[in-house]
Amino acid sequence: MKYLERIQSLLPLGYLYLIVLGLLKESILFYPLGINIIQYSSITDILISPISDLSSSPKLIILIALVFIILYFYQNYIITHNHLTWAHKILGQNAISLNSTKREIQKALLPVFIGFIAFELFVIFIGLGVGKGITLSKRIKQNSLSANYRINSNSGKSEDIYIVELNSSYYFYLTKGNQNLKIAPIETINSLEVINNKNAK
Repeated sequence: MKYLERIQSLLPLGYLYLIVLGLLKESILFYPLGINIIQYSSITDILISPISDLSSSPKLIILIALVFIILYFYQNYIITHNHLTWAHKILGQNAISLNSTKREIQKALLPVFIGFIAFELFVIFIGLGVGKGITLSKRIKQNSLSANYRINSNSGKSEDIYIVELNSSYYFYLTKGNQNLKIAPIETINSLEVINNKNAK
C-alpha cells in the first residue's frame, strides 16, 4: 500500500513535469517563427498543454504506452533475475539482498524507472518540438504548405489557411504565398471549417 501511495504522491510532480515539457516543446516549435508562445498562452492553456499534446497525436499516446509496457516487463525481468550481477548494478549494491521481497525490489527500482521515464518523455517532447519546428520552417520557405482549414471572420471574409497552432485565445496560421505567421484573436473568427481532412478520406 505504501508503494502505491508513494507513486500517487509523485503524480502531481509528474504532471508538472509534463507541463514544463509541453511549454518547452511549444517554445522550440515557435522559435524559428519569431513567436514567444508563452506571451499568447493563458493559465488554462498551460495547464491543459500535456493533455492537448497527447490527444493531438495517437502515435504519441501509443509510443508512451509502449514505454510503460516495456518498463513493466523489464521490471519483472529484473525481479526474476535480481540475484545476477547486472541486476545489482541497476538496483544498487545496498538496495537489495538475495532475500529481498518483490515489493522491496520494486521500491528500489522506482527511482531508476522514474529517471528513465523522465528522460524518455524529455526526448519525445523536445524531439517533437525540434522536428516540427524545422519541418514547418522548411515548408514555409518552400511554400509547400497545404491549407487545412477555411476560416470565416466576423467581417464575412473567408480564407483557406494552414493552422500552425491554436489555443483558448488565439489562432496561429499561415496563408498561401505569405511566409508571415498571422495571429488572430479567437473572438474575431466566426467559424472554422475543416478542409483536406485526411482522416475522413
